[in-house]
Amino acid sequence: QVQLVESGGGLVQPGGSLRLSCAASGIIFSIYAMGWYRQAPGKQRELVAYITTGGTTGYADSVKGRFTISRDNAKNTVYLQMNSLKPEDTAVYYCNAHWVGTEYNYWGQGTQVTVSS
Repeated sequence: QVQLVESGGGLVQPGGSLRLSCAASGIIFSIYAMGWYRQAPGKQRELVAYITTGGTTGYADSVKGRFTISRDNAKNTVYLQMNSLKPEDTAVYYCNAHWVGTEYNYWGQGTQVTVSS
């Protein structure tokens, strides 16, 4: 059974930092591209950042220079370091695992990030 379990969300003041983690089980983690998505109330889910099996990363323009995605294949975990957080970063953040070229695509349950003073 595939599981992606996110953690690390919470309430933070503007300008603060959070580190999200996503622990995967039930998949060969190293062959999956990993991504972080977010969905704010009333908005569509959007891609925040991704990291390929080879370690190439990509970011949404809105988070470039503030967020960093990384992966630890030994721990089957992907991280999202979020710095200089803004109120507009408030959303539910979802972890995604995708085996490129196949239909294998999995989602975590989401973790709430709230940026507010």
